[in-house]
Amino acid sequence: MIYSLAALFIGFIIDLLVGDPHGLPHPVVLIGKLIAALEKVFRALFPKTPRGENLAGAAVWIVTAGLSAAVPWLILRLCGTVSPWLRMAVESVMCWQILATRSLRDESMKVYAALQSGDLTASRRAVSMIVGRDVERLDERGVARAAVETVAENTSDGVVAPMLFLALGGAPLGFFYKAVNTMDSMLGYVEPPYQNVGLVPAKMDDVMNFLPARLSALLMLAAGALLGMDGKNGRKIFKRDRYNHASPNSAQTESVCAGLLGLRLAGDAWYHGVLHKKKYIGDPLREIEYEDIPRACRLLYVTAALSLVLCAALRTLILL
Repeated sequence: MIYSLAALFIGFIIDLLVGDPHGLPHPVVLIGKLIAALEKVFRALFPKTPRGENLAGAAVWIVTAGLSAAVPWLILRLCGTVSPWLRMAVESVMCWQILATRSLRDESMKVYAALQSGDLTASRRAVSMIVGRDVERLDERGVARAAVETVAENTSDGVVAPMLFLALGGAPLGFFYKAVNTMDSMLGYVEPPYQNVGLVPAKMDDVMNFLPARLSALLMLAAGALLGMDGKNGRKIFKRDRYNHASPNSAQTESVCAGLLGLRLAGDAWYHGVLHKKKYIGDPLREIEYEDIPRACRLLYVTAALSLVLCAALRTLILL
């Protein structure tokens, strides 16, 4: 288990240095392809009724989550029979692939660069790579707001939560979490044809992120204090608006970020051509600007560092 702790540190450093280079094969892409294939298979096997589609979604969840944990466990087991150093090296690469700190920063800063250039079309295109909403109606402030919201929400989903699962169970549990998160991203919609198939993936994602989202919010508050942001307002908006979202988890970090930066986030958004009415998060103490994207990224990085310290301590306690 001490090798898994070392792998977590090494993977975190590799992620900060390298990010997610385009063109390199990534396990999450394979998980996504598995989800898409299983969805077709189980939709065909189960009755085309709401209950049948619920069962199909549950079957997709069980098989995908199980394989996503079993395959890396088997690989690491085999590597361990050769050498513990080989196992540590392979698990370090796995931890790197599971974490998304650098890639989240890089993708959001592409939005920042496009906004700086004044090219709204390029800005919309850049933000469409990191959000699920329709972007055609977004103005410059809407694009900046979408990017900040994504950084805030994915500080939990892409960094703190997977790091926590890595600390608890190494790379196999980390990939289990990534599979759960990916299934929610692909299937967890309320519009047809996903409203029934996506029920179990969406609910299980809520369950798995319940504690990590709240831990992420507390760590982000601490990060904001270290960065000299408005911690008092961050705590105020967190207490008031942390449930202003359809998900019980997404507004946890968004509310902290909105409070620390003095912004109003969220509100109505279009998804797949359908307008979704959403509550606001935060108070508009000032208008959002594209400089808020790098501010959110600095908050992301300090939160990630604090999370690493906490998760290393947790892993050490497990070792003891």
